[in-house]
Amino acid sequence: MSAQIITVSDSTEPFDWKRYLFMGIGVALFLIVYYCPPLPDAIDPLGEHFVLSKEAKGAIAVFLLAATWWVFEVVPIGVTSLAIGVLQALYLIRDPKVAFKDYMDPSVLFIFGSIVIGMVFTKTGLTKRIAYKMLSIVGERTSMILLGCFVMTAAMTHLMAHTAVAATMFPLLMAIHSLYSDEDKPTQFGKSMFIGMAYVAGAGSIVTLLGAARGAVALGFYKDITNVDISFFALTTYMAPIGWLMTFLLWGFFMLALKPERATIPGLKAKATRMYSELGGWSRKEILAASIIFTAVLVIALKNFVPALAGLHKTGILLLSTIAFFIVNILTVEDLEEIPWNIILLFAGAMSIGFCLWDTGAAKWMAVNWLILFQNSAPIVFILGMAFFVLIMTNFIMNVAAIAISLPVALVVAPYLNVTGEVILYSSLVTAGMPFLTLVGAAPNAIAYNSKQFTSAEFFKWGIPTSVLLMAVVWLAVTVVWPLMGMTIFVPQAM
Repeated sequence: MSAQIITVSDSTEPFDWKRYLFMGIGVALFLIVYYCPPLPDAIDPLGEHFVLSKEAKGAIAVFLLAATWWVFEVVPIGVTSLAIGVLQALYLIRDPKVAFKDYMDPSVLFIFGSIVIGMVFTKTGLTKRIAYKMLSIVGERTSMILLGCFVMTAAMTHLMAHTAVAATMFPLLMAIHSLYSDEDKPTQFGKSMFIGMAYVAGAGSIVTLLGAARGAVALGFYKDITNVDISFFALTTYMAPIGWLMTFLLWGFFMLALKPERATIPGLKAKATRMYSELGGWSRKEILAASIIFTAVLVIALKNFVPALAGLHKTGILLLSTIAFFIVNILTVEDLEEIPWNIILLFAGAMSIGFCLWDTGAAKWMAVNWLILFQNSAPIVFILGMAFFVLIMTNFIMNVAAIAISLPVALVVAPYLNVTGEVILYSSLVTAGMPFLTLVGAAPNAIAYNSKQFTSAEFFKWGIPTSVLLMAVVWLAVTVVWPLMGMTIFVPQAM
């Protein structure tokens, strides 16, 4: 009987102390805030008190744990999102039925539908057709390719939701990157292209009411408070220079901070032209897919102008296109397995914590405490302070909610500093559209993350200098650009 020798490998995976450190920090922040003694009320300029209840403290505790885990990615980002609902249920912060219902919020399903559109672009070959055509025009210089991608992204967000634009651009950028590098490893060019696409989608989306829901909601909210109606074209007039200035500044930033390893891709223009011609004529599936997508985008865009369509929900329209893809056999049941559910869960958790902060009153308490710090400051400091608060909050909760919780307080403080409500609204909308720090700040951020070209920590790292750049642009808009365009910034003090 022969002896059998079993070799056991003694190689073990190295201990990831950073992962456990930040995991512990997140848990510690949760426990400290949740079990700390009651905190003082927040008091607005009119003397109204905002109490931080036990549930509200719990909401902030969950928020801090989730933010820490998301930024340092101690577990998959979708798993952190699941923890948000679990903690709300176990610690009775909100009714579990309410907390978990947010995971199927229409906004989450809209992101699902947008991602499906991106998949259709790839599967039908529309992505390659657009990518090859664009590359045959912009040429072989990586700087011009990057600029072309940024300009195309920003321009498209003027006509359709930035989530749908990001989902459309994602496969296009993947196709471009495959021509730049044959390896699966991240590249500087890939980082700048995908992170930049997410940032620019936000910059472009502030220009019109079609780029994101936040604009229309904020204008309606502003009208309810001030009884002043701001038109579609007035918004575009003031926001267009800021959105496009940020687009070009972001291009310049990434060309300096994450300069592509190669200045050119020799032979790319000729190769792209040849590959485009090899695609031949449009196939039946390409025509069907393009028709379905165009119809869905057109109906969503016309909702703002055609009263008969106003009652249709954008998520319902977009999901109707998803159903149509399966009806005409563009997609099959196997394609559902390709959906990046990690990204869907990420936004589901973000919606849950956003509603949690709102419902418990924690967000209002934070907004009042922050803005009151500036009630005796110089007017420009107050304006920038308001914009900065929205910038930070919109990186973690819905940008509409970030504006909704802070705008009423800011509009109460503004008259004491002779600041007009209009400049408060516009500066807030600028920062609400560009959350550069976290993946949950906006759907394009999460969609770009699916490229595997960067980590959440890298996204946060590059988000710091670009957020500083954004605040500088807000200052420039308030002090120079908008006054030159005729916007009243300060109300003359009564004698």
